[in-house]
Amino acid sequence: MTFAEEPNLSRRRKQTKRERFLAEMDAVVPWARLVALIEPHYPKGGSGRKPMPLERKLRIHFLQQWFGYSDPGMEEALYEIPLLRRFVGIDLGRDFVPDETTILKFRRLLERHALAQAIFAEVQSVLQEKGLLLQEGKTVDATLIHAPSSTKNRDRKRDPEMSSTKKGNQWYFGMKAHVATDLQGIVQTVDFTAAKVPDHQMLDGLLTGEESVVLGDRGYDYPQVHDTLAARGIRNAVARRRYPGQKTGLAALKRYNRAIARIRARGEHIFRVLKCQFGYRRTRYRGLGKNGAQLTTLFALANLYMLRRYLLAA
Repeated sequence: MTFAEEPNLSRRRKQTKRERFLAEMDAVVPWARLVALIEPHYPKGGSGRKPMPLERKLRIHFLQQWFGYSDPGMEEALYEIPLLRRFVGIDLGRDFVPDETTILKFRRLLERHALAQAIFAEVQSVLQEKGLLLQEGKTVDATLIHAPSSTKNRDRKRDPEMSSTKKGNQWYFGMKAHVATDLQGIVQTVDFTAAKVPDHQMLDGLLTGEESVVLGDRGYDYPQVHDTLAARGIRNAVARRRYPGQKTGLAALKRYNRAIARIRARGEHIFRVLKCQFGYRRTRYRGLGKNGAQLTTLFALANLYMLRRYLLAA
């Protein structure tokens, strides 16, 4: 083995995309505030071996969200990939690599104390303090998350908390993530349901009362949505559907929907980060609770990713 294998001594170096991504996220994630948030629930340890540092566990948990590692896959990746060990802060010469059971227990700790929602709220507070959130308007939208439809499992049945829905001519089985973003595409509120729940039924829970205008696609064009917005004094910018038999005003309707779509398109960017950048296209666990906790964490991290240039400049 030569000194070239040591990354700090090698003369032949190129910063990879993963290395650049981890460097940026290491700089923008508020580690100290998140550790302080989780610490009251983290075991202190007794007279035996001390528990692993909390920040190290949190870094491993975030690596799983960014790169889609399972618990056994995360353990093996820490042994195999020096870059991930450096990000976590593990030196194989003196530190232990947590096994898959330890990684699992930390995730269950976060789920048991609803800390994913607390992490999301803390990230929102950080962004709010830096003046990076907009409050004037909201874009509401939803995305389908596929769930395994196979019955080859212990119970011989599909996840009972998921459901099927039809979009276009295609049927999907899974859940929905309902979000409200500001006009730059940063998620401010989030909720989760089975796939069969219509988008417009979740509107009321996504609004905070501070909006002056709400934008949405044609899935929100229902009388109860318009009545809710009118009762709250919120400007209605929901796209309109063409009703059966409608023959007049089609050109004006098309112009109106296109004008809204140009602004509303920013709300779709967060789903691109979720599904393309982080690779989250399918549920990993059974039940809305566990998958909702993971998605809440992913949306918090996606907000930081989308605003990373402003945070790094600050």
